[in-house]
Amino acid sequence: MIGKAMQNIPFFDGHNDVLLRLLRECFDQPVASFLSGNQVTQLDLPRAQSAGFSGGLFAVFAPSLEHYDFEEYQSPQGYNVPMPPPIPLDRAQKLTFEMFDLLHDIEAGSEGQVRICRNATDIKDATAKGQLAAVLHIEGADCIDADFKMLDTLYERGLRSIGLVWSRNNIFGNGVPFQFPSTPDIGAGLTELGKTLVAECNRRRMLIDLSHLNEKGFWDVADLSTAPLVATHSNAHHLCPSPRNLTDKQLKAIADSGGVVGINFAPCFLAADGLLQSTVPLSTILAHTNYLVDHLGEDGVALGSDFDGIMMPEEIRDVSGVSIIFAALERTGMPSKMIEKIAYNNWIRVLSQTIGV
Repeated sequence: MIGKAMQNIPFFDGHNDVLLRLLRECFDQPVASFLSGNQVTQLDLPRAQSAGFSGGLFAVFAPSLEHYDFEEYQSPQGYNVPMPPPIPLDRAQKLTFEMFDLLHDIEAGSEGQVRICRNATDIKDATAKGQLAAVLHIEGADCIDADFKMLDTLYERGLRSIGLVWSRNNIFGNGVPFQFPSTPDIGAGLTELGKTLVAECNRRRMLIDLSHLNEKGFWDVADLSTAPLVATHSNAHHLCPSPRNLTDKQLKAIADSGGVVGINFAPCFLAADGLLQSTVPLSTILAHTNYLVDHLGEDGVALGSDFDGIMMPEEIRDVSGVSIIFAALERTGMPSKMIEKIAYNNWIRVLSQTIGV
C-alpha cells in the first residue's frame, strides 16, 4: 500500500502515444473513447484522474509505411530490427494534422477537464484546477518542411516540444535503430537543416527531445542548444545497452545543462537482456531510477512512461500502476520530497526553462 505521504501525488509524464493508438484502434469514436474510458489504451481520462496523472507530453507520431514486428526479431542474443526508410513528407503531415485535430477535439469535448497547455504556468494552473494538462509533442520532425513553414503552423496550434528524429533518418538527422546490444554511436550527426532546426526551436522556446537521436546528433544538440538537454523517454545504457538509452557521458552532459531524463517503462529499454517481456520486474525500474539519480542528481530524473507506444511491465500495466513505483521508492527510503520531484516538479522546472512560464 502506498504510504500516506505519497497518497494522491500528482505526476507529469514525458511521453505517451495515446493519440495514435486512439486513431488506430478506437477509430469510430476516438474522442469518446478517451474521455469516457476504454479497454484498449493504456491511458484514458477516467484512469488518469483516478491515478493522479496530472498531464504530460502527448506525442504526435507518424508511423512508417513499413511495419516490423519487434518480437519476430528477438532472440536470447538480442535483436536487430531493420530501420525503416524516411517517411514521405505528405504522409507525415497528413497524420500529424489528424492527431493535432484529435487532441483539440478531446479538449473541446471534455467540458474543461482537458487543457492543451502552452507554457509551464498553464500546466500548473491546470493541475490546480484538476484539469489534465496536455502538451503537444512531435516524435520525429518528419512533418517539418525544409523551409520550416509547418513549424510555424504547428506552433500556433500548440506545439511546444519536438524530437528531431524517431528511430529512422530524416532531413534533420539520424535516429538509432532498434538493436540490442548496441551503442548509440551509430551514423552521422545532424544535417545543416537539423542544426538550423535546433536554433529555430530555441528561438521559439520549444523543448528539444533527444530520445531516439543517435550519439553524434546528441552532441551536436549539446553544442548548439541554449536550453537544458532533455530526453523525454530514455534509460541508462549502463544497465540496458540499447542504443535508445543514454551513456554515462551523455548523462553527465544532461546534468551539466540542468536537464532531465524521463524514465521509460518499456521492458526492452529496462531489462539487462533487452527483451520485450512483460515479466520484467518492478526492481528494474527502481534500478534505473537510482542509477539516474546518482548520475543526474535528484533534480534531473522524471517519468517518461511510453504509455500506448509499447508493452508495459505487468506490474505497471497502464497509467493506474504508476503509484506502485512511488510506493516502491518510498519503501526503499527515498524521501517524499525527492519522489515528488521525480513525479512532477522536475518536469515543471525544465519546462519552465524551455517552453517558458
